[in-house]
Amino acid sequence: MLRTRRPRRTITALAIAATAAIAVPAGALAQPAPAPAPIQLPAGLDIEALASLAPAILGAAAGPLDIGQPIDIAGGPQADLLAQAKALLESSNLPPQTKETLQKVITFLDGSGGGGPALPPKDGPVIAQFLYPTIGKGCIGASSDSIGTALAVPGPAHLPPPGPAAGQAGFVFTALGTKSATAQQPNPLTVSWVNIDNRTSGNATLTTASRINPDGPATLSAIANTGHGRVLAVISGGLTTQAEGAAPITCSFLPTVGTVFVP
Repeated sequence: MLRTRRPRRTITALAIAATAAIAVPAGALAQPAPAPAPIQLPAGLDIEALASLAPAILGAAAGPLDIGQPIDIAGGPQADLLAQAKALLESSNLPPQTKETLQKVITFLDGSGGGGPALPPKDGPVIAQFLYPTIGKGCIGASSDSIGTALAVPGPAHLPPPGPAAGQAGFVFTALGTKSATAQQPNPLTVSWVNIDNRTSGNATLTTASRINPDGPATLSAIANTGHGRVLAVISGGLTTQAEGAAPITCSFLPTVGTVFVP
């Protein structure tokens, strides 16, 4: 169980606000290149505080909504929740970098951030990066942690192989700095998703079947039948890697949250 000193009311309000006004952060990038070494987390980014939001956000999103009714964030309780979340965030004791991350999420959800996704490069996939990186304790070695990055690709696209079709989404998770992922994962990474427009949900196991970065860093993927609409996803679970001639390493990653629009 995750432990956090953050005020529970702040986390609850942010989770409800996020699901009441979910939106679609989508960027456009070419196929990500393998990272030669693990990256550093931004100073002051509290991954544990961010990860503690993930189950609450997913659970709230899976709750009942009026099917076919658009979410109105301009007025009503949704606007009140967003305002409350902003006020609580300002008065909380979260580190500055974590506050900044959550503030960006809120302004994107309420539309005040402005802007939109960039146009994809010619023949390149549209990629929606997850909202924050995650961390796996001891995933590189006994005293070396790995930074995990995740992304979603709406279909139709050719990544991750064999490529998500229309009405599907592909999910890719990379554990930076790690060796190759083993074919059998005793405690696999999974993606849990909710389509808030068609009210469907599901789970998928991330595997090495796509053979992305087969020599490391460990990269796993899955394709889910999400249907068309706005999809909220959470990736978490374990990872087992093994270098040639070495004993396998098994570790766990804190949950990370992403959203993607499947056209």
